[in-house]
Formats: sequence, C-alpha cells, structure tokens
Amino acid sequence: MGEARAVMDRLTEAITTADLDTLADLFAEDAVAITPDAGELRGREAIVEYWRTMTGSIPEATYTPVHTYEIGDTAIDEGVFSGRNTGPIPLPTGETLPPTDRNVTMRGVDLATVKDGRVVSYRIYFDQLELLGQLDLLPEG
Repeated sequence: MGEARAVMDRLTEAITTADLDTLADLFAEDAVAITPDAGELRGREAIVEYWRTMTGSIPEATYTPVHTYEIGDTAIDEGVFSGRNTGPIPLPTGETLPPTDRNVTMRGVDLATVKDGRVVSYRIYFDQLELLGQLDLLPEG
C-alpha cells in the first residue's frame, strides 16, 4: 500500500467518525476540493467546513467500500455512504432545514491526490437528486 492509499483510508475514517482535527491534518493548507453540491472549495479550512456540515447533518454515517484503487499519487474509492439525517441541513442561503430523520444511502466516488503525506486535490462525486429524494426534499410535481 502506498502513501495515497494510506492517506485516503485515514481520510475516510476521519469523515465517518467526524474527527475534524484529523481531517484538517490530512489536507494541505492550499488543497482544492471539487464537490457536486458546494462546487470548488479552496483551502483546508473550506474543506473541513464542508465536512463539518455533512457530518453534522448525518452524524453517525458509515462507509462501505465497493472498489478501492491507487494509481501513483492518487487513491480512488467507490463506495456507499449511509446514515440518518438527524442534524440540521444548512442551505446556501444561510438558512437551515430541520432534520428529516430519514435514512440515506448514496453511492459515490472519491479521488484524493496526495503529496508529502497530505491531500492536495480532492474530488467527490455523488447524485445530489438521489440524496434530496431520500430526504424527501424534492418539490412535488
């Protein structure tokens, strides 16, 4: 197992246990993340804040890997993120939605490029509409 795989495994553990201090330590200060819901995030603080929101909304999540890869300095995970929405859901407007108390199960892919033991580039992909539907937050129509 190479450095990228080891860092990605620690990152996944930090996310599912909401260990934000470890999470912060795993990202380079100037890391960049691309997310389907928040767009491009620049810098460690913005990335940690993104995960603070996610882990606060779904605090006891689990992650089940389906496929794991390591290619050079990049680790790639495909897996299933599951949990119950028991925390408030912050909206881009600054408002928050109350918890739905609904279970969610999302299949997604994460890619982490690592340099000197820290993630410098992070990309996460999941179906936002699937998540909103499971939370019963899609408009009826």
